[in-house]
Amino acid sequence: MDVKLPGMRIITLNVNGIRSAARKGFYAWMQSQDADVVCLQETKAQEHQLPLESAAVAHYTGVFFDAKRKGYSGVAIYAKRAPDRIVRGFGWPEFDEDARFLQFDYGPLSISSLYVVSGAMGPARQVIKEQFLDRLYGYLEALSKDGRSYILCGDYNIAHREIDVYNPRRCEHISGFFPQERAWMDRVLSELGWVDAFRVVNKAAGQYTWWSNFQNAFEHNRGWRLDYQLISPDLAGSVSDAGIYRDARFSDHAPVIIEYSRP
Repeated sequence: MDVKLPGMRIITLNVNGIRSAARKGFYAWMQSQDADVVCLQETKAQEHQLPLESAAVAHYTGVFFDAKRKGYSGVAIYAKRAPDRIVRGFGWPEFDEDARFLQFDYGPLSISSLYVVSGAMGPARQVIKEQFLDRLYGYLEALSKDGRSYILCGDYNIAHREIDVYNPRRCEHISGFFPQERAWMDRVLSELGWVDAFRVVNKAAGQYTWWSNFQNAFEHNRGWRLDYQLISPDLAGSVSDAGIYRDARFSDHAPVIIEYSRP
């Protein structure tokens, strides 16, 4: 049975450094969006290093899960309403030290910020990424059976289908669009039943969330859709609108904005 949420606007963004994003106006933009929940990835800062601009959103409950290694990884969630419970990490020490998962629980609903390992640094890192994906699949399988409703926001570092990259033939030999990574996403959606909330209502081509910093990729829209809100199937009927914000840039990624059952 589909669950109807009260009207909620949820944003996910890989900020590629919260201090850098703040200098580019992220916090002022966040205030203007009036979102209910904002999930961030790759914050690259310890909580005590947050820029002064972060004080402007003091009316949000903001929780940062910081990587052990300074200036690396990290996730955060801002929410208008304080959660009933906070979950930091998967319980996997080798990955939790990188601070890749943070979850807010509200009654039967959980909203998470997830940062999947990147394989862009080469084959050795790709092996670690695929080990992470294997474990994440099992984790998602367990979540799909526990009776809760989920919105898993994050940078998954995978472009799922040909429509999700600017040049599928060129990209098929690049981490993030390897056949085995795309097959992993296929299995998550088809076998486990998770839903790509963006594609529930937005089927258009050219909808990318990340662009290389080379060769004017952003200006020419030569991008990849790496950032998702995956939802449990009971929430599919609640998705009412989805878009990618491109009018200002806070990062090499763009914010993904999804509306759930807003009247």
